[in-house]
Amino acid sequence: MRLLPVFVLIPALAAAPALAQERGAAPPPQALTRVFDCRQVQAADERLACYDRQVAALQAAAASQEVVAYDREQIRRTRRSLFGIALPDLSIFGGGDDEDGVTQIESTIRGLRQDPYGKYTFTLEDGARWVQVDSREMRATPRVGQPIRIRRAMMGSYLANVNNQIAIRVRRVLPAD
Repeated sequence: MRLLPVFVLIPALAAAPALAQERGAAPPPQALTRVFDCRQVQAADERLACYDRQVAALQAAAASQEVVAYDREQIRRTRRSLFGIALPDLSIFGGGDDEDGVTQIESTIRGLRQDPYGKYTFTLEDGARWVQVDSREMRATPRVGQPIRIRRAMMGSYLANVNNQIAIRVRRVLPAD
């Protein structure tokens, strides 16, 4: 009976590289790989004709938004703006937040509101809204224009320091439509 776990483990280990490859970067779109394939054409005039044909197809795919290109800076800005929002892993903005160092954000408070229970809702300069979820009181009342730093904490939570005060637990909220 001790052999059964080994027989179950061997196929699982054999499949691990395939699973890792699936979770890796997605292959480029066909319209782009066809452009790359033109490099393999030996005759210069045929290679140029291939490039002209495939670049025109790539341009048409981009115009119809079948293919969309983003540079690393656009991805970094998008990932920063989505900080704190739980999204499904679509792999279109890269890996986890730690990949590009987006484990915290620093901003300025643009708007501030306090509910009847004393909890704050902060609107940051980029329009992101964060609400206090714990009952911790800050020693000084937060004000519009003060700096705020929000960082990832344990178990999917976030901590905010307003004007270098003690951290309060916050969560990102989406604006009401």
